[in-house]
Amino acid sequence: MIITRTPFRVTLGGGGTDLPSYYRRHGGFVFAMGIDKYMYIMVNLPIVDSKIRLHYSRSETVDCVDELQHELAREALRFHGIRQKIEISSMADLPDGTGLGSSGAYLVGLLTALHHYRRDYVSLSTLAEEACHIELNVLKRGVGKQDQYMAVFGGLTVLEIDRAGVVTPRTIELPAGSTEAFVANTHLYYTGVRRSAVEILREQNGKLAGEAPGQEQAEASMHRIKELGHRILEAIESENFDEWGQLLHEHWCQKRRLSGKISSSALDALYRHVREEFGVLGGKIVGAGGGGFLMLYAPAGHKRLEAFMRAQGMPRLHYKVEHEGSKVIANLASAPAVRAAPVPVRA
Repeated sequence: MIITRTPFRVTLGGGGTDLPSYYRRHGGFVFAMGIDKYMYIMVNLPIVDSKIRLHYSRSETVDCVDELQHELAREALRFHGIRQKIEISSMADLPDGTGLGSSGAYLVGLLTALHHYRRDYVSLSTLAEEACHIELNVLKRGVGKQDQYMAVFGGLTVLEIDRAGVVTPRTIELPAGSTEAFVANTHLYYTGVRRSAVEILREQNGKLAGEAPGQEQAEASMHRIKELGHRILEAIESENFDEWGQLLHEHWCQKRRLSGKISSSALDALYRHVREEFGVLGGKIVGAGGGGFLMLYAPAGHKRLEAFMRAQGMPRLHYKVEHEGSKVIANLASAPAVRAAPVPVRA
């Protein structure tokens, strides 16, 4: 059995500029952090038959990979030339649909396990591009590239994306005490709302590609979001975390202009209240929007804020920065490695 552990991520700045509909025209810039909440993937070989068994929120038992309903698992196995005789299970610290990149973490964790199963070790960027290829090119999902890269690299990481889609990752190092102060004041609260980002991203992609009204406004907002991403990076690198909180508020205002589905009237009212009553400098819904986790930067009054949010049914998620990406934490495989050749990846 092979077990992988892959971190979830929180976007700090530039979210959305990793969409092909934007970076192909203007280049992208994302600053994000991996957190110590994980997706676990377990891969094993059946002993008495050649079936594929897949366990997630459902269970599937099929004779051939083509029969799998789970798109990510099916295409990952196809990519690695595995047609049958494998069992895959997944578990996660947090539910899906909460804006923390669970699909990217699942796919990267599975690909990491399959590479170790095949004894075929690749660079981190190659692993990330495999995941991007499957989601963007094979499945034609309207997603970006940050979730796959952050699942691979973890840490405080900058992703520069050129117009050809080539991603250049860069790790940001902060003193341990500064990282702790940043995390202590940057809260995550679970709203209890789970949603798929597909509909929200489809609307953004449609506007950015000129397939729906509002292209000019959407592009202007994305330009501003990218600029704010650079300023957020500068503020955090200089350890000016209060400025980060203020920029977070500006980012949120720009993000809301992209789609009416990103927030809700209830969350907007809650956000205004915590800014007025608890000294919150800025916040946003993590991920594409619509639910999941609400991130708030609060330099003071933590206990009062936490008590208030808990009373609203939104508990705080305590976390740390995870400085490593996807990795194998157990490898008990004893069967011969499979040597099928994967499909070549293009950026």
